[in-house]
Amino acid sequence: MLWAPQLAGVLLATNHRVSNLDKSKNTRLVTPVSPNLAFRKMKNRLPTPTGGDGKFHFSIDRGGTFTDCHARLPDGTEIVSKLLSVDPSNYEDAPTEGIRRILDAHDPNREYPRGEKVATGMIGSIRMGTTVATNALLEREGERMGLVTTKGFGDLLKIGDQTRADIFDLTCKAPEVLYKEVVEVDERVMLAEFFDENKNASEIQEMENAISTSGGDDWPKAGHGKRIKSLTGEIVIPLRIPDADKIREDLQELADKGIKSLAIVFLHAYIYPEHERIVGDVAKSMGCFTEISLSHEVMSMVKLVPRGHTACAAAYLTPKISEYLAGFTKGFDDELLTNVRLDFMKSDGGLTPVSDFGGHQAILSGPAGGVVGYAKTSYRTSVKSGGNVASKPQAVIGFDMGGTSSDVSRYDGSFEHVFETTTAGVSIQAPQLDIHTVAAGGGSRLFLQNGLFVVGPESAKAHPGPVCYRKDGYLAVTDANLVLGRVIPEKFPQIFGPDENEPLDLQASRTAFKALSDSNDFSKGRTIEELAWGFIQVANEAMCRPIRNLTQMKGYDITKHALACFGGAGPQHACAMARALGIERVYVHRFGGILSAYGLSMADAVVDQQEPANEVYAFAKEAGQGFDESQDPSASARDRHLDRLADRARSALMKQGYPAASIVVERFLNMRYHGTDNSIMIKEDTSISANKLPFATTFVDQYHREFGFELTGRDILIDDFRVRAYVPGSTPAPPEEVASLGPPPDSGKTRLYCENGWNDVSTYNLEELEPGHIVNGPAILFQSISTIVLEIDCVGRVTSDGDLDITVKQRKHENPVEGDADEIKEDPVRLSIYAHRFMGIAEQMGRTLARTAISVNIKERLDFSCALFTSDGGLVANAPHIPVHLGAMQSAVRFQVEYWNAQGQEGIQEGDVFVSNHPQLAGGSHLPDITVITPVFYKGEILFFVASRGHHSDIGGISPGSMPPHSTNIEQEGASIVAFKLVRDGRFQEDGITDILCNQKHGGTRNLKDNISDLRAQVAANNSGIRLLQQLVEENGLREVASYMRLIQSNAEHAVRHMLKDFAAKHGNRATATDHLDDGTPISLTIDIDDRTGSACFDFTGTGPQMLGNLNAPPAVTYSAVIYSLRSLVGQDIPLNQGCLAPIEFKIPKFCLLNPSRDVGVVGGNVLTSQRVVDVVLKAFKACAASQGCMNNLTFGDDRFGYYETIAGGAGAGPKWVGRSGVHTHCTNTRITDPEILERRYPVLLRRFALRPGSGGDGANPGGDGVIREIEPLRPLVMSILSERRCLRPYGMNGGHPGKAGVNLVVKNGISYTIGSKRSGSIGVGERLVIESPGGGGWGKPG
Repeated sequence: MLWAPQLAGVLLATNHRVSNLDKSKNTRLVTPVSPNLAFRKMKNRLPTPTGGDGKFHFSIDRGGTFTDCHARLPDGTEIVSKLLSVDPSNYEDAPTEGIRRILDAHDPNREYPRGEKVATGMIGSIRMGTTVATNALLEREGERMGLVTTKGFGDLLKIGDQTRADIFDLTCKAPEVLYKEVVEVDERVMLAEFFDENKNASEIQEMENAISTSGGDDWPKAGHGKRIKSLTGEIVIPLRIPDADKIREDLQELADKGIKSLAIVFLHAYIYPEHERIVGDVAKSMGCFTEISLSHEVMSMVKLVPRGHTACAAAYLTPKISEYLAGFTKGFDDELLTNVRLDFMKSDGGLTPVSDFGGHQAILSGPAGGVVGYAKTSYRTSVKSGGNVASKPQAVIGFDMGGTSSDVSRYDGSFEHVFETTTAGVSIQAPQLDIHTVAAGGGSRLFLQNGLFVVGPESAKAHPGPVCYRKDGYLAVTDANLVLGRVIPEKFPQIFGPDENEPLDLQASRTAFKALSDSNDFSKGRTIEELAWGFIQVANEAMCRPIRNLTQMKGYDITKHALACFGGAGPQHACAMARALGIERVYVHRFGGILSAYGLSMADAVVDQQEPANEVYAFAKEAGQGFDESQDPSASARDRHLDRLADRARSALMKQGYPAASIVVERFLNMRYHGTDNSIMIKEDTSISANKLPFATTFVDQYHREFGFELTGRDILIDDFRVRAYVPGSTPAPPEEVASLGPPPDSGKTRLYCENGWNDVSTYNLEELEPGHIVNGPAILFQSISTIVLEIDCVGRVTSDGDLDITVKQRKHENPVEGDADEIKEDPVRLSIYAHRFMGIAEQMGRTLARTAISVNIKERLDFSCALFTSDGGLVANAPHIPVHLGAMQSAVRFQVEYWNAQGQEGIQEGDVFVSNHPQLAGGSHLPDITVITPVFYKGEILFFVASRGHHSDIGGISPGSMPPHSTNIEQEGASIVAFKLVRDGRFQEDGITDILCNQKHGGTRNLKDNISDLRAQVAANNSGIRLLQQLVEENGLREVASYMRLIQSNAEHAVRHMLKDFAAKHGNRATATDHLDDGTPISLTIDIDDRTGSACFDFTGTGPQMLGNLNAPPAVTYSAVIYSLRSLVGQDIPLNQGCLAPIEFKIPKFCLLNPSRDVGVVGGNVLTSQRVVDVVLKAFKACAASQGCMNNLTFGDDRFGYYETIAGGAGAGPKWVGRSGVHTHCTNTRITDPEILERRYPVLLRRFALRPGSGGDGANPGGDGVIREIEPLRPLVMSILSERRCLRPYGMNGGHPGKAGVNLVVKNGISYTIGSKRSGSIGVGERLVIESPGGGGWGKPG
């Protein structure tokens, strides 16, 4: 039933209540908002509430700082309240206290005293969103749990995808894994497809009869075992079945260690779960484990790492949910769970009974309510008088600004879900609303660092909170809003001070800003208000950045959206953010301060069912684009699976008490193109005729919108079947169109600081305004529990529902192009904003490249970088993708500028795009890294350049993968490009680039199709950067943008000079270091620092000569290694650009290892020598012990495919940290393929991927361990390894021991053979390649 909500009163976030009945002498009656005032004037537009059923219905969002309560009273009236989530001196549990207060204030028939159990007789339902699971995950306070997994993979979740979150953090810190103990079970399942592909029936029968059930350390033979049809129809071979008796012994050991919760995670259990069930049954029969999570039950999707993390999250967090529930129910009488419907919000935006609520489903429980709230209240048609539809709904961006962080999301008629996200270092594989979080909220701390205004990511949290909370807290965004008059103390809950009865402390905030200003030279002379206003602008830009990413990343025009703003602090920032984003409409709901709780009251009850699949949905046409509509190969299986899932989901909802007629079923297929790894969940479009293959039509359309193209000649595959059944929650009726009443009388005056300084403005109570009232900005409007700031040139209109619809006037920017950029005076606030904008553009380019590329290297492993450059080729912003690319691209851009502008060349024209990869001649790193460079024109003049560099999986040469271990000249390594116009006059030169890539002395590319597709993707990425740069110029003018490009370089230069001067003061003006490659070639460095200017000379004299091999590194690689090292040593988040190298003079002798001749091999220099250069630089600066110093480059393939990966190792320890194990370090940060994807796509069996115990160097802080990766081919393959640190060990520092050197082995007939650091050769079936990567060095004397 649709009903119009009615606000009857407000409970403040105190221990007081609002009521006409003062039943408690101990409770002071407060009525800041009259219970009847809000709707006394609205009685002509809202019906008398008819939605009441005689019971109280509660919807509660327990956030990190505040708990928000929405209640529908027995007569249908709605009320809202807010209280602190943690207030132990007044109550144990905030939701329980919120319910008690509302009952006590609005149930006239009985008392609800504090300290006594709450009677539940009048409670009809409770819906909750909670951060209990999220907080337990963030703070690692879940249940003690154990991981049970396949033998050889006990460390897999520690290694993860082997990347580090912050490439410049030498500590490589990462959150701890959730489990405390591991049991590796001697079980194994393999896919039969590759092994059986060329075998006849008798050969297969012989292997089925040779099944091995014995245990021990031996590996079961590949292919020996029964062939069994899996859930997807794929044939699997159980190589070894778990031994129940041995499992029982192992699990008893866990139980004896206090483990109460288990996650059971086996390879390929998503399609063959029998082995997980065997172990699960044993664990259940023992009776000593309170939670047992089987990965195939938690989420039956491919990818072992995220599925394993998800199973761990369920085992780790579900007991915490149960513990919280026990504490919550303790506050009520014994009838709560019997007579009251208690539902929790899942991360996917649906409600589920508490009995079905798992910890892995609760990560976004709170934010999901807000998404439902704005989706149902702001994505609506408006209705004219008479009932005619006035407008089509507009897509909405949701902006939820909380105390610690802000969440952004998008809604356009349906909820957008993702199926893999990472929270606190844990990959969660489950349906979740697509919510992007940025560490900027009301509690975000404020800093002045290196000439920049910095907001977050550190938070003041609820305790001690901002300075104004009177708890000796930290300067935060809330303090800035308070100082600027954007928060009015009298209108904020007076819950501060020792007796919790004082207002926010304005003077304390002003004092803290004054102290901050006095402590920094570049902020002196600014008033307190100017300082606070600067931080607000920077905070706004930080929150705009994820909104740009969310929309533009998926191909949406951000200016076509409305901004729905909620959360306590959001309305103070929304108008300014909308203007910065080009959004013209902001929507603030009357319950905006508690919209997550209000959304819970309208949420759907949902059951989601999913099964893995392995079906072809549509065949590609033999010629041309599109798919063959005459065939429907998956019809029978598709309908069978989807119907079964739908029946299961309906049954689950009916068991919850919902009538069958109320249930809506949506059907989905998780689809991808053959040969790609990016699946898209496609909802069935029933408007498309079934004989037109509707899923394929929708898939192709969505793929084209997201990625900018469609793939031809590739079948469309189904990876998963999914059904989502739901019972729709209530939805407010569309607002009616109302006549304008003009400006209302104000309720007071105040001072508000805006872009033009202080303004005397009117204030209004939104609840007192009539529909049709118009409020012109600047002004402040008060809601019951939030404040709305109307900026200059913003107009608010009160809707028929009492909400506020704001029109934001967009400014026309004057855009002078004449004049010298040097005339612009540096403003630290604008500098901080431009730092966000420039880096945001480079990041957007990277997202476009990852979306539009085809190859695994770029799309999955993310082996690419994108950057912006000045008109002379100086680096402005390089998104932190791959460190070895950081300084190298600048050389490539400058070479192209000089080359095409040289006498006799044709010059640079609009519509040109350049491509190059030659390391010695054209600023490349190695040949597989191809750079695409595009000039940015504006009014016929080159203003900037954008560039993207991506590692192509093959460009020819003497071995598959174009990473030959024994190349001696560059021709053997593939196609080399010095200068070529990839696009000329706007036309892609496919014939020309094909000729370059294919016609090579030692063989052309083995994968031209992917090369061309990835080059087109790089062009598309550059085009996205051009578009965003041009928008930036349109917004702010060319002079300002060009000036701040220069100033941002100067800022980075200043930071590096400061670091160098500090080092010289502590350690002297000269630093030296030498390290060696495995063949003994030295890399020597002498650093001379001018302690007055902070300049330095990096002199590599003494470095060995170039070699007859491929470890030679062109100067661009050395520049990248040095810029990475300097940025890491600065230790602050500074802009990454050419300024980092401005203080540095390089001396690199000609024809040495780091400055070789044009014709020598260099493929290993980029991936191996670069790591040694970093080791040498960090050694000179005494920063930390050596990391593994290698990328362990592995390629394998045959005439049908090629595969390339780099393998993690140990990180070096430092003075304050232990080296991390199993992680990529320094010059690389590429992902490694998930084991299940690897075995599903390629003819190999991954026997082991584990840490290498004891390989890290001993020390006061030990170095990190390397890894062991063991691969067995399922048909003869050529495998090549290119590695270092196999002879000389990674150094320790300050008395720490070196890490162990790596080892490369081939195992034949059970015997291991060392193969050295660089080897290529054929490996047959039954043989294995074993890579043991180096450990990191230790720091400090052991013991």
